Amino acid sequence: MMLRYGCVGAGSIAREKHIKGYHAFDNVEFVSICDANEKLAQKAAADFGFKTYYTDYREMLEKEKLDFISVCTPNYLHHPVTILALQNGIHVHCEKPIALNSIEAQEMVDAKNSSGKKLMVALNNRFTNHAWFVKKYADEGLFGEIYHARCGWKRLRGIPGRGGWFTNKALSGGGPLIDLGVHFMDLAMYFMGYPKPTTVSGTTYSKFSQNKSVNSSGWGTAQEKDGTIDVEDMALGFIRLENDATLDIEFSWASNIEKDERFYELRGTKGGAIFRNGELKIISEQISTVVELKPNLNFNSPVNEFEHFIDCIQNDTEPIAKPEEAVILMKIIDGIYQSAQAKHEVKITEE
Repeated sequence: MMLRYGCVGAGSIAREKHIKGYHAFDNVEFVSICDANEKLAQKAAADFGFKTYYTDYREMLEKEKLDFISVCTPNYLHHPVTILALQNGIHVHCEKPIALNSIEAQEMVDAKNSSGKKLMVALNNRFTNHAWFVKKYADEGLFGEIYHARCGWKRLRGIPGRGGWFTNKALSGGGPLIDLGVHFMDLAMYFMGYPKPTTVSGTTYSKFSQNKSVNSSGWGTAQEKDGTIDVEDMALGFIRLENDATLDIEFSWASNIEKDERFYELRGTKGGAIFRNGELKIISEQISTVVELKPNLNFNSPVNEFEHFIDCIQNDTEPIAKPEEAVILMKIIDGIYQSAQAKHEVKITEE
């Protein structure tokens, strides 16, 4: 069965991830691509073999008979593009974060349910070999009860495109909390079975965004000289969950630290996990002795993100990266921003 594919957005995440990802499959027909920048859209069409290109996603979704699309736009467009596609009977693979906030995210889930089509969020870290192993380990009960987790992604210097859409809260939804935080908060929650959050306490800082500090992590300088910079460059939070477990988080685009770091830690009654910058360790007790195991991660993940979504469409199965879980994730992010502004812990409500 051939699937007719379109992509909304022709930037680096579209070209280097989604388009190349789907290009690997013979049963995907590259039909159309859209970007507000006509030169980008035209170049992507020529480079990857899309038959048509557009500058208006509404026109593309109306005119082209598509089976599924990738949404690779700035964050503020995830909501309208996804909903319109679903309403037109098109399956959607949407980049992270799912939306600017949990209200938009829930509206996207509602549109998915009404349409009967698939919606998967591109929480790509779920499809890594280490995440596959840790999830299997957790699901088989080898950690026991996971009662606490820590996670973070800290950059020495790495503010993406100062003055562009990344640093404009109306367009991005926030800074590193919503940019980097969605990845590793999602993993921690995923390993724990996505218990609902009850309360959140958080704080944010913006100490580097407004100065001329160098971006030594390879990130670009200002995209717009007089552009808006109104997001945090660091966020901290503590989340209480309905099963009495807790989650401690730290995310930053710029900090005076030794080096960049991506990590998660799980604390369970039978064992624990520590992942840091590509290395995974499992801590457990065997023969009355605490042992440290280092799983050999020299293998490709058994689940490919793009092959998986194709399979979901063709066999009517549910995606691993469920949008309903992305709504819970956005509630946590909303709560941290609310707590930071109010300067006290806030409750997470069901609605």
